Amino acid sequence: MSGDNIAQVIYLVLLGSVIGFWFLIQNRQSMNRTLQYAAVWGLIFVGVIAAAGLWGDIRQASLFTQSVDAETGEIDVPRSPDGHYYLTLDINGEPVKFIVDTGATDMVLTLQDAERAGVALEDASFFGRANTANGQVRVAPVTLDAVTLGEVTDRGVRASVNEGDMDASLLGMSYLQRFDRIEISNGKLVLVR
Repeated sequence: MSGDNIAQVIYLVLLGSVIGFWFLIQNRQSMNRTLQYAAVWGLIFVGVIAAAGLWGDIRQASLFTQSVDAETGEIDVPRSPDGHYYLTLDINGEPVKFIVDTGATDMVLTLQDAERAGVALEDASFFGRANTANGQVRVAPVTLDAVTLGEVTDRGVRASVNEGDMDASLLGMSYLQRFDRIEISNGKLVLVR
């Protein structure tokens, strides 16, 4: 530290000490109340810091959920901060989160999502091949008993289970083509049956 920096530190320590001493002298009669106020303001400060730190998670959970209009059959899906569209479908009664992927031919389930949805993987044969951005992977064709999105349930839906690692299941064109209209505008995906 240079001489100027040391002088500034000494000055600030002395100034802080004088202000602190003055504060104690002025409030010695009501020190208990002053400490209570200080504690309340400290908790408010910590709460504001916590809310600011969690704001991204709160916003993600509240703003980026799909909505279904039962009268029109329209499903609105806001774009998430990562630029993708996510839809949650019930597969055999279990909620499964999908990334909407218009570049994927099939509905592709991860091994974990398929197991959770009760797909019989012990009978599945991973003889199929799929070309992905990460190369070729083995897939098993399966038939899903029930796929529900909003008020609509489709039965006997063909899908694939990916044997490799995937971050999320993919909702490809084999399912999306069931909709009369697919539109992306103003940061929103709209599906209409």
